[in-house]
Amino acid sequence: MQLGFIGLGKMGSRMVIKLFEGGHEVVAWNRTKEKVIALQEESKGSSGKLVAADSVEDLVKKLDKPRVVWSMLPAGDATEYILAEISKFVDKDDIVIDGGNTRFPDTQKRYEEFESKGVRFLGIGVSGGVIAEHEGYPLMAGGNSSAYVRIKPILDTLAKLGGGHEYFGEGGAGHFVKMVHNGIEYGYMQSIGEGFGVLEKSPYNLDLVKVAKLYTRGTLVSGFMMERVVESLEKDPKLESLDGVIDASGEGEWTISEGKKLNVPVNVIEESFEFRKKSKTDKNVSSTFAARLIAALRQAFGGHEVKKR
Repeated sequence: MQLGFIGLGKMGSRMVIKLFEGGHEVVAWNRTKEKVIALQEESKGSSGKLVAADSVEDLVKKLDKPRVVWSMLPAGDATEYILAEISKFVDKDDIVIDGGNTRFPDTQKRYEEFESKGVRFLGIGVSGGVIAEHEGYPLMAGGNSSAYVRIKPILDTLAKLGGGHEYFGEGGAGHFVKMVHNGIEYGYMQSIGEGFGVLEKSPYNLDLVKVAKLYTRGTLVSGFMMERVVESLEKDPKLESLDGVIDASGEGEWTISEGKKLNVPVNVIEESFEFRKKSKTDKNVSSTFAARLIAALRQAFGGHEVKKR
């Protein structure tokens, strides 16, 4: 397929590579044009191609109708601005996709606004971190159902080899599912950090890399996150180079808020979020092995910045 793509950050650039290597034609625009030029060089010899656009308007004009335009920018002002720009140039039956971690009520509002103009809108939660370029992206879609069917070849390519995609309903449904996924992630990472904190303080002088590697082999805590524990500890077994200041990008807090509105327990997620907040102001928290491991995990799977000691 052909699609326009806006936003070549850590996730976006890797998604674009996976798309042109999968045979698609990507028309890309980024505020920093050097990123587009670098990806064009990388696309040479692939089964697809990458075309550079000079502006959002130019990107839309370079696409055949019905157009597909995917925005992969941080939630908030950047996404608000770009979607407003895109709306100036798209027409009836075109497809606009927000792949950022947008709060689901905002996605619901944008869905209604675009649909009122006859433009098909999708909010797609994208997971898998920076390694999903090779492992496959899990994609959680909500919005216009016909748009989802139309872009399945794009989603199939992004999901290869071990990812997947599902449609969850109209409006902000996809971003709701992604929000809760990230809320669960907070609690899971907190539990791993605390558990390895206990292991690190044990009287047995344990080799934590060996422990983590064994935990990946068929145990109930094996999987993606434990593999990132192995990666992090192999680089720095005592995590001595890191300060455990842990950022939070919003989804955990939104999950807590929504859980309370719905009168369902979110205690573990809430306590994990509070731990992250304390890590920014309390050295007794940020100096713990648990906090340092959580910060290391965020860097390992998402490429998030960490504070060095």
